[in-house]
Amino acid sequence: MPTIAVIAPGAMGSAVGARLAEHGARVLTSLDGRGTASRTRAEAAGMAHAADADLAAADLVLSIVPPADAEALALRLAPALAACPKKPVYIDANAVSPETVGRIAAIVAATGAPFLDGAILGLPPKPGTKGPRVYVSGADTAPALVLRDLGLDLRVCPGGVGAASSLKMSYAGLNKGLTALAAIMILAAGRSGAGEALLAELAENEPSLLARFAKGLPDMAPKAHRWAPEMAEIADFLGPDAAGRQVFTGYAALYWHLAAEAGEADIAALIRFAAEAAAR
Repeated sequence: MPTIAVIAPGAMGSAVGARLAEHGARVLTSLDGRGTASRTRAEAAGMAHAADADLAAADLVLSIVPPADAEALALRLAPALAACPKKPVYIDANAVSPETVGRIAAIVAATGAPFLDGAILGLPPKPGTKGPRVYVSGADTAPALVLRDLGLDLRVCPGGVGAASSLKMSYAGLNKGLTALAAIMILAAGRSGAGEALLAELAENEPSLLARFAKGLPDMAPKAHRWAPEMAEIADFLGPDAAGRQVFTGYAALYWHLAAEAGEADIAALIRFAAEAAAR
């Protein structure tokens, strides 16, 4: 029975933990500082709380945290990883840029633990579904292949550390960037009185886009606070592309606005538009 440490038990982490536990893995996590919702998710997923020393003694450590917390988690676990005689493979599966994942890899490498770059594409796993896709890249991806036997759709991304993160940044930039663009233009149309006309035009000439927005905008609403730092990581990923960086810095600001109290009216307007779109 392999032991997998999954940190932390958020929506994605707990769902991944449940999938691993269902397939026979012993799944550990950290509940230090976590609230009631996280503890409830972890218990329902079959994840057991463990101290950092025990997390470091697992076969694999899967870091699945908000982008802003990824580097801090590696720094926190570094002493335990360094002290552990049998090193786990550390997989950073967060939505961070190749530059950020490079810093995380350096932190882990200093402890003697092998490191793999990871990327999760898709929604949290649900019973009866195959997804999401979990990509890994790095010098030796073989130790991660056990995750296939534990129910994850694991795929190897050719290249070294940074390849999987580059894939994640590119895919998320298209996927969540399109949602941001839709929100900007729908809100602008609504402010100018052209909202109904835009809805009718999309229904007639871009029905697939309208169907996407009908589903994607309500899905985005409770996640805007998580998507904002991801947009900042994508801006970092774009490096010398000044125009691209400006676009995704703007998307980050948009999602922060929608996540704040000041954005509640705009969220309500987007939800109304999505409901009207779904009714078409």
